[in-house]
Amino acid sequence: MTDEVSAIRFRLSVPRITFMKNHSSASDRRICGMAQRGGRSEWERQQAAARREAERAAKEEARREKEAERRRKQQHVEDQQKRSEDRTREVEQRVAALDGALPGALQRAPLRFDDLVVKPKIPRFDPGRLDTPEFQPAWAEYEPEPPGLFSLLFGGSARHDREVERAKQAFQDAVTAHKERESQRLSALSKARGEHAARVRAIEDEARSENALLNTRSVEFAQGRPEAVEWFVARILERSAYPEGFPRKFQVAYRPQNRDIVVELELPPTSVIPDVRGYKYVKTRDAIDPIPRPATEVKKRYAQLIASVALRTLHEILSATPADVVDAVVFNGRLTTTDRATGKTTLLHLLSVESERAEFEDLVLSKVDAVACLKRLNALVSPNPYDLEAIEPLIEFDLKRFRFADDIDVVSDLDSRKNLLKLNPTEFEHLVRELFSAMGAEAWTTLPSKDGGVDAVATSKNIFFGGVCLIQAKRWSNLVGLDAVHALTGVMSDHNATTGVLVTTSWFGRASEQFAQRNRIKLINGAELKHLIKEHLGIDVVPGVAPKHKPRASNNKQTGRPGPTQ
Repeated sequence: MTDEVSAIRFRLSVPRITFMKNHSSASDRRICGMAQRGGRSEWERQQAAARREAERAAKEEARREKEAERRRKQQHVEDQQKRSEDRTREVEQRVAALDGALPGALQRAPLRFDDLVVKPKIPRFDPGRLDTPEFQPAWAEYEPEPPGLFSLLFGGSARHDREVERAKQAFQDAVTAHKERESQRLSALSKARGEHAARVRAIEDEARSENALLNTRSVEFAQGRPEAVEWFVARILERSAYPEGFPRKFQVAYRPQNRDIVVELELPPTSVIPDVRGYKYVKTRDAIDPIPRPATEVKKRYAQLIASVALRTLHEILSATPADVVDAVVFNGRLTTTDRATGKTTLLHLLSVESERAEFEDLVLSKVDAVACLKRLNALVSPNPYDLEAIEPLIEFDLKRFRFADDIDVVSDLDSRKNLLKLNPTEFEHLVRELFSAMGAEAWTTLPSKDGGVDAVATSKNIFFGGVCLIQAKRWSNLVGLDAVHALTGVMSDHNATTGVLVTTSWFGRASEQFAQRNRIKLINGAELKHLIKEHLGIDVVPGVAPKHKPRASNNKQTGRPGPTQ
């Protein structure tokens, strides 16, 4: 019974189980399909999110790149603008320095002999370690420890005594070595001190020597000795600070007979004037373009500059020298350049001015226009200095022609050379005629009784100013005054002469030189005559007279009275 029931139950249960199995499989498939469809959607969403993040990152990177590029371009523009502003500022500073050539000099104190006193710079003595002694050896560093109670019971006292003896010996050796090292140190220190003292003495001796020479020059300067006066004026010009690009070449001569300084100074080149006003940045072309300075302004600025240099030089010399030594300054401004026609280096004079102290000190230089001021001083200035149009200077600078021998008065009687003052009038006039013939002129002397004040007549295309030239020879021993030059102009007018030459064994005053310059007269003083005779005739002569070194009293009037020989 039981088995049957079990079989029935088995049979009844099989289809049910199968049905349930099939039903479970379909449900599982539906659930699995739903799970699969749900999985693909999540992956897609993840991929889409990743793509969106990548796109966002790319956009952000592009934005950053664009912003960085914008900043780079902006920085470049700012850098270019700053570069143009810096270059403009440099030009403005250069122009300001040029404009300050005269005002800057007026603010500086004039040079004095006291400013040239050498103050020796004594170096500090530095002994280094030689100045530090070593510490002396101390017995405590060598003394052995005393023996303990236990050591004393086993013979430690004798051992300690031996250690003490050895320690004493070591200590004594250390003291001896220390003394020896200290002796060497003290010896080296003494030697170093001696060497330093020797250096100090040498520096002080050199300073004393230079100051002694300076004192001698100061005394000779006060006496009006040419070498001392020229030396001091050279120091004045050396200490004159000019902007960068200015040459520092000059020559100085002192004529004690006139108490004047003749300065030949190299002018700055035309390139010292900036041909641009500044610079501007053109953003569209990313270029820095110069802003041209008008040519008229460049030329005007150069004319102002060289006029300022001339006035500044006159001021520096006259303010630093006393009136009883220097009463006037003649300034010749020259320029060394290249001749465009020949390619050779040539020297051109662009400016020449002479000013007496009283006239110059009456000027208010801080307020003058430099060009107008030179015009008031009757300066000779190139009409176009920037274009290098040259002028003839008031006085040709030739140092060897300025100089009389210092010992003429002393040795003239003993000298084997020909003394011009000892020639008779006819001999002197013939010597002058020979000189002009040797210089390329067709010259002859006149009859003494019919010369009308003319000692010789010369004609030549190359002689001084060309044409017919009347020559007067003055064998004088004192200043040839203005009245003698005036007289020559009258004779020139009577004879319709083109030019005149006044030759003397002595010297001329400034008024004579200025008058001669305006009236086509060439003046030849004793020093220049000596030079010309040596150069063209090969004869070494003695003019026979030299101006006194001691300056004359402050009196500019020239009497023109001749000396004892005429």
